[in-house]
Amino acid sequence: MPELPEVETVRQGLAKWVTGRRIASVEVRHPRAIRRHLPGADHFAAVLAGHTVIDVCRRGKYLWLPLDSGDAIIGHLGMSGQLLFQPGDAPDEAHLRIRFRFADGGPELRFVDQRTFGGLSVSPGGAELPAEIAHIARDPMDPLFSDADFVANLRRKHTEVKRALLDQTLISGVGNIYADEALWRSKLHGARPTDAITKPAAARLLGHVREVLSEALVAGGTSFDALYVNVNGESGYFDRSLNVYGREGEPCNRCGTPIRREAFMNRSSFSCPRCQPRPRRPVRATS
Repeated sequence: MPELPEVETVRQGLAKWVTGRRIASVEVRHPRAIRRHLPGADHFAAVLAGHTVIDVCRRGKYLWLPLDSGDAIIGHLGMSGQLLFQPGDAPDEAHLRIRFRFADGGPELRFVDQRTFGGLSVSPGGAELPAEIAHIARDPMDPLFSDADFVANLRRKHTEVKRALLDQTLISGVGNIYADEALWRSKLHGARPTDAITKPAAARLLGHVREVLSEALVAGGTSFDALYVNVNGESGYFDRSLNVYGREGEPCNRCGTPIRREAFMNRSSFSCPRCQPRPRRPVRATS
């Protein structure tokens, strides 16, 4: 599933191509793509037509597009969602779900989603911050993110550190790939109890989370297949820089030990057995 770097890459592309443009019409081609918009497809199209997109924003893995009406379009890419700009005469994609045409007659915006796990909806009065996503924590790239609050809240939890990194109410935008990468850089196993992590170790972990996200953003995100692309249909290339994720059996880039894969929440975790030993027993940190 796209994480912060992938969604931010899409946000930047959307901001370039859609800000200041007035929506002329909206065509919903699959009802699942607007399933979170309870009034239905006709209402979704009618409430957007004639209004101008004034910005493109992000909270964690969610996008929102404030409109001059005071409402906002909320978007989540799910597993395979793509927001693409195409000339109006370009052939329709096989999995085209929603089409936006604009009053200027320029490129149209298409929401394409093979698996239809993603979707769009309208948040009434949600231009500043949609209520539907207000519970999601700020991400570590946000200027208003509090490092001190994160460290304190992380150490206050009684869970494993990787589970905490995936908790979008604690820190948003981090998913399975970048959690594994940040933990490898921090030399922490994902099962380490959060209340056994010292303040300096928690601060270092947060620093590595930021490093990984920043580097991935520069690379345009991580693409393992054709399902994640930016608004121009281009793949990211951070997969070339991954140290552990997806590298089972390959040598650790730090010590040479073969990378291990472990089951984790119906997914997989990747780590180095030598650099990231499993915790033997929980010991509460004192500083």
